[in-house]
Amino acid sequence: MPRIGMEAERRKSLIAATIEAIHDRGFFDVTLAQIAKRAGVSSGLALHYFGSKDQLLAATMRHMLKDLQDSIRCELRNADTPRARLSAIIAGNFSPEQFRDATIAAWLAFYIQARNHDGNRRLLQIYAARLASNLAFNLKAFMSPKDARHVAEGTASMIDGVWIRHALRDGPANRSSAIEMVEQFVEAQIAFYQTSAAAPAQEHLQITSR
Repeated sequence: MPRIGMEAERRKSLIAATIEAIHDRGFFDVTLAQIAKRAGVSSGLALHYFGSKDQLLAATMRHMLKDLQDSIRCELRNADTPRARLSAIIAGNFSPEQFRDATIAAWLAFYIQARNHDGNRRLLQIYAARLASNLAFNLKAFMSPKDARHVAEGTASMIDGVWIRHALRDGPANRSSAIEMVEQFVEAQIAFYQTSAAAPAQEHLQITSR
């Protein structure tokens, strides 16, 4: 009799093996047989659980997105101000589990593959919209809603850009450096819009005091 929970464990092992195999061999060169061997199961069992290589890859992307969302939620638990929540969102996107070489390689491969796969593209679009919305919600504490949406898009683009730069670098990813780059961008944007908002008020004060 199969042990209770064995299917869940094997599915998890196959998804982990998929991430590692993409890192080692590339998205298009990896085969279901190679993934199954790495996970310690037969190709037939992998097909039984996922149906095809494409479905296994889609399940891997959904798993990675869930892990990313969980990382952000974990960071947000102790963030009690808009600025702290912005930092939590940034840190969650670069969590140690997410920002390791194999996971970065898998994310980059999925972004490329999503151009020709409607289902995976929709998953990434949902993630991107949620990220921008969460950033904008907290940025509104420092600027107008319109400016907050603009800066949120810039911050999300910054996060994606840092990911790509680290994916293409030789050597291990530097999480602290990645977080610092995005934090500096956000801090500069907040300072700019707060200064811009203060300038008209200061000018009005000078006029009325004459």
